[in-house]
Amino acid sequence: MAELFIGLMSGTSLDGVDGVLADFSNGGIAVQGYAAAPFPMGLRAELMALNTAGSNELHRAALAANGLARVYARVVRQLLDDADVAADAIAAIGAHGQTVRHRPGEFDEVGYTLQINNPSLIAELTGIRVVADFRSRDLAAGGQGAPLVPAFHRALFARDDQAVAVLNIGGISNLSLLPAGSGTVLGFDCGPGNALLDHWSQTHIGQPFDAGGQWAASGRVLPELLERLLGEAYFAKAPPKSTGRDLFHPNWLASHLGTSAASPVDVQATLTELTASTCASHLLRYGADSRTLVVCGGGALNQHLLTRLRALLPAVEVVSSAERGLPPQEVEAAAFAWLARATLRGEAGNLASVTGARGPRVLGAIYPA
Repeated sequence: MAELFIGLMSGTSLDGVDGVLADFSNGGIAVQGYAAAPFPMGLRAELMALNTAGSNELHRAALAANGLARVYARVVRQLLDDADVAADAIAAIGAHGQTVRHRPGEFDEVGYTLQINNPSLIAELTGIRVVADFRSRDLAAGGQGAPLVPAFHRALFARDDQAVAVLNIGGISNLSLLPAGSGTVLGFDCGPGNALLDHWSQTHIGQPFDAGGQWAASGRVLPELLERLLGEAYFAKAPPKSTGRDLFHPNWLASHLGTSAASPVDVQATLTELTASTCASHLLRYGADSRTLVVCGGGALNQHLLTRLRALLPAVEVVSSAERGLPPQEVEAAAFAWLARATLRGEAGNLASVTGARGPRVLGAIYPA
């Protein structure tokens, strides 16, 4: 009998919602369907604005959560229609929500993380049980609350005969280090992924992203600017660690650019090199025994970025997750289907070796249909 879950993900790239229909009935994961929906321009602008302090935030965040829930519900309906599956056949929806603040351990022992979401509205609109708020319990247990995908990466990509690394490049890049056999998994955020690249493309060429990295590939890396960017203290910090737009935002970039008259295309080339070099250096520092790097997320579609990763990691096979059975845009959504299933089964969803929590914890809150 099918064991069906839906996973929904809207990441720090803020480009929209990815959703998958996943079947866990055979012990593994079989993705039965994929659907995506872009954010309406007004909702995207509001979600972006809510990443920084502003007026009337509580009211605006509540309205944005309602808007996000409706996009989520639209993706769910598309998945069900495409697969000709009834809502009552789905065990649960795993809905991560949209992160607008992530400040683990900054202000006191616990810190906080905030994902805009309205799981009750998703349940009402879809007639399906929803699991949400995955990060909070890990933070309460002294962890970073992120990244949460390494446990899923282990289930999907780990091998008994060699160490494998998985690099998710969304708005922020995160790395999972999967040792051969049953060793300890590590994982952490490396730094900016697509967030600054997309911002710079939108500002200077009027495109939502640099398709294939072609614009960056036509420029040249500015060594002095790259050195200033790499001077950010986060890059030298030891794991466990996580970050977000709270740190890597347009004003952070502007502070390093100063009054520079650098060509926009050269800045884009330098930002691409920043993403590639921080990911590569973290892999060499903490996962030097990895022989394969599986890349997922939107950044896996940036061929110039993959070329730079291969150049910086000549001893590592750099492949798209599509070559390992799951297209790049589906991996994180599938992870939240997997995490929702773990919640319903009373199984831990975090890895203390990744987040720094005091131990394994069952993650998420359940909203009945």
